[in-house]
Amino acid sequence: MNLTKILAAIAFITSANMALAGSWEALPNKAPEPADNPTTPAKVKLGKILFMDPRLSSTGTVSCNSCHNVMLGGEDNRPVAMGVNGQTGGRSAPTVWNAAFNSVQFWDGRAPSLEAQAAGPVTNPIEMGMKDWDAVVKRLKAIPGYSNLFKKAFVLDGAISKDNATKAIAAYERTLITPGSAYDKYIKGNKKAMTEEQIRGMNKFAEVGCTNCHSGAAFNGPEMPEGTGFFMKFPVHKDKKTEIKYALTRDKGLAEVTGKKTDDNMWKVPTLRNVALTAPYFHNGKVKTLDKAVDLMARLQLGKKLSKKESSDIVAFLNALSGRFPRQTFPTLPGTPGRAF
Repeated sequence: MNLTKILAAIAFITSANMALAGSWEALPNKAPEPADNPTTPAKVKLGKILFMDPRLSSTGTVSCNSCHNVMLGGEDNRPVAMGVNGQTGGRSAPTVWNAAFNSVQFWDGRAPSLEAQAAGPVTNPIEMGMKDWDAVVKRLKAIPGYSNLFKKAFVLDGAISKDNATKAIAAYERTLITPGSAYDKYIKGNKKAMTEEQIRGMNKFAEVGCTNCHSGAAFNGPEMPEGTGFFMKFPVHKDKKTEIKYALTRDKGLAEVTGKKTDDNMWKVPTLRNVALTAPYFHNGKVKTLDKAVDLMARLQLGKKLSKKESSDIVAFLNALSGRFPRQTFPTLPGTPGRAF
C-alpha cells in the first residue's frame, strides 16, 4: 500500500471516530407527548381511523392519508398536494413520519402542535373542504360507529368534538416514528451499519455546514419547546437563473403568516429523516432528485460548490437516515348501513 492510500485510510478512520464522538443523536424510540393528551391505545385507534377516513372531506374523497400516505414516505410524492375536486395548493405535503419531533407544524410553522395542525386541512377549501368544524362534528355524529370509539378514547367525556378528534389524530401521529436507521445503529456503536461512502458523507455533511440547520435527532434543528419553531431563511444566496427555474422565493413562507417583511422566505427547518423517500423536494416540490437538492442547498444556502464525489457521499449518508417504519394496516371504518353518509 503506497503512502497516499495509507494517509487516506488514516483520514477515513479518524473521520469515522470523530463522527462517533460528535454530537450526533439517535432518534428516540418514543415520541414526546403533551400532558393534556397522553397517548393511549384507544386514542391511537380512533386517531388512525379518523386519519384514514375520507368522509372528513366535503366530497368524501380526501383523507389525511391522501396527502400524508403512511404506506409510503408519509407524503404523496407530488410536487404539491392535491385536495378536493382536484384542487392543488402551492406547497409540497410534508412527511407525517417523525412529525412528532417538530416543535411547530406546516412549512411556515403556523401550527404550534400536532393537535393544531390536525384541525387545519379539514376546513381548508383547497385541501379537505369542509365548511367548518361544526359540520365535521355533525357528520361524525351521524356515523353510528364513531360514538363508541370516542367514548373509549376519551373516558371522561366521550364527546364527539373538534378537540377530541384532533387530539386523537395527533396521538396516532405520535406513533409514526422511524428509529433504527443505519445511521442510528452506527452512532450507537455498530461501525459496520453504514458504508464507507455514508460515513464520508456524514462527515462532509458536518464539515460543509449542513448541521448548522439540520441538527438534532430528527435533523430538523435543536430541540425546542413545542410552539417555538426553528426557522431559517431559504435561499440565502439568490441566483437569478435558479430562481427562474425553481421559483424558490415566490412563496414568502413565514411572512405569509406574520405579514412581516423580515420573515420573507423564512421556513421551518424540515426533518431529513427518510428524506430519500420524499421526492420531489423543497417547499414547492420543484426539485425532482435528492442529488440536485443537495447541490442546490450547498450553493444557495452555504455558498459552496460541491464536487460530484462530495455530493454523492452526502446523498449516500442521507439514504442512511431511512428508518424502520412501523407496520401500518388500513382500519375498517365505521359504516352507515342502508344510507349514504
